[in-house]
Amino acid sequence: MTTSKNYVPGWTGRYFEDFTVGDVYRHPLGRTITRTDNIWTTLLTQNSSPIHFDAHYAAQTEFERPLVDSTFTLALITGQSVVDLSQHVLANLGWDKVRLPHPVFEGDTLYSESEVLSTRESRSRPEVGIVKVRTIGFNQRSEIVIVFERTMLVYKSGCGPDFTAVQPEWDALSQKALEQ
Repeated sequence: MTTSKNYVPGWTGRYFEDFTVGDVYRHPLGRTITRTDNIWTTLLTQNSSPIHFDAHYAAQTEFERPLVDSTFTLALITGQSVVDLSQHVLANLGWDKVRLPHPVFEGDTLYSESEVLSTRESRSRPEVGIVKVRTIGFNQRSEIVIVFERTMLVYKSGCGPDFTAVQPEWDALSQKALEQ
C-alpha cells in the first residue's frame, strides 16, 4: 500500500486573525434534549432542585413539567459554538451577561449562533489574541432560550498545538486488518 496520500484539508477552526467584528456564525448542529440529559446533569452537578428531576413536583409549578437545568443549556450552547469559535482557544476568560429569557424543556431542540463583538491583541501573550462574542441559543419555535457573552484567548495562526502533526502508521497489523 502506498503511503503517499492526497490529503484534503477539512475545517480546522478559526484563528485569531480570522475573526472580524460584526461577523455572525450560524453553528451547524442542533441538539434535542432528552430526559436523561436533564437528569444526568442534575445528578452530576448535585443540583438538588426538584423542578429538574421530580415530575410530580414540577407538575405543580407554572411550567407543569420539569425544566432543563440551565447550566446544561449554557454548556450545550457553548459546545455547539466550538466548531466555529474556539477550536484554537488557549483559554476561556469568562462568560458574562448570561440571560435565560425562555425556559427549556425535555424534548426541545436547541440551535445557536454567535456574533463577534470585539477582537484585540493580547498585551502579555504575543501568540494569542482576545476575542469577545455574543452567543444566542434558540429552540425549534425560534424562541431565544439563552444569551451570553464569552471572552476567549484564541491562538494566532501558526501558534499553539498542531493536531495534524500526528499521522497514521500503516504497520503490518493495520495492513492485515484491511485484507479481512
